[in-house]
Amino acid sequence: MNRRLTIWEQAQSLGHTRRDFLQFCTWLAAAAGIQASQVGQIVHALETKPRIPVVWFHFQECTCCSESFIRSSHPIVSDIILDKISLDYTQTLQAASGHAAEAALNDTMKKYPGEYLMLVEGSVPTGADGAYCCIAGRSALDIVKEAGAGAKAIVAWGSCASNGCIQAANPNPTGATPVHKIITDKPIIKVPGCPPIGEVMAATIVHLLTFDTIPQLDRVGRPMAFYSRRVHDTCYRRPNYDAGLFVESWDDENARKGYCLYKMGCRGPVTYNACGVTKWNNGVSFPIQSGHGCIGCSEENFWDNGPFYNHLSNLPGFGIESTADKIGVAVAAVTTVGLVGHAVLTAVRKRDIINEKVE
Repeated sequence: MNRRLTIWEQAQSLGHTRRDFLQFCTWLAAAAGIQASQVGQIVHALETKPRIPVVWFHFQECTCCSESFIRSSHPIVSDIILDKISLDYTQTLQAASGHAAEAALNDTMKKYPGEYLMLVEGSVPTGADGAYCCIAGRSALDIVKEAGAGAKAIVAWGSCASNGCIQAANPNPTGATPVHKIITDKPIIKVPGCPPIGEVMAATIVHLLTFDTIPQLDRVGRPMAFYSRRVHDTCYRRPNYDAGLFVESWDDENARKGYCLYKMGCRGPVTYNACGVTKWNNGVSFPIQSGHGCIGCSEENFWDNGPFYNHLSNLPGFGIESTADKIGVAVAAVTTVGLVGHAVLTAVRKRDIINEKVE
């Protein structure tokens, strides 16, 4: 059969029932943050649209994005990779190798121009004519340009593909470059993080599968469903921040009490990500919950934005000149004034009650 199967047809061929299929559609809606009223659209889309062909490239990276992706639990990644998309080429997960692997890539690009989805993990070195990263005798730069020309859309996995990450940190000897600076005429979705959260990666694919379009993006090209709020805004330590309760040094009593890590260099107030809500490893934890401050890995140039453990003096949300130290002092002063005021009012009330009894 030359025609590509729809997702529903693929599900049937694997022995899934109609009930299973409808449950899966509802699951997809929840994973992608889609309203329940739109589940019908999802069902129709997956009944009628063929599986989207996908090519997944790996360049200058540590493969932590793939490691995070395969540990996603909602939806189960094996379902997405094996059943719902047609993963035609990926250097780390495919069974084929050598000429057979490259033939699969070339076949996909020739058969489905303008239809396949291109996923990129890792930055692309542009120094020395791309010699720092070569696959099958070709530079990553050449591969990206060729595959990008026929792609329907591109997803940049992780901070390496989205903003260069550690490879692009000063002095950037390889000329590491994010994908959007090489391909400028295609829709590009950035899913930054080092690594990004597996469920965020999966939900991005789910949106593309369901609606055949890219999700709503923020000003730098990230899906707003997951990058519209600061880590600080959803952090469980936020009440301690507001109260001026900070960890002053590692392993001090304040650290054991779970106070705010801002003075230890936490970048949560200036970092946009879903870490505090979605978390990692099936929602078990995230760095701040493990006692380590956010390093801002979903923001551009985070490797060059100063040492990770430096005290950050400017504190957003409390005025331009506010600092963590001043907030702590101010909160303590307000608390003292409040206690004194409460004592005075209590004394006055007691005196009035006594006078009433005497009269």
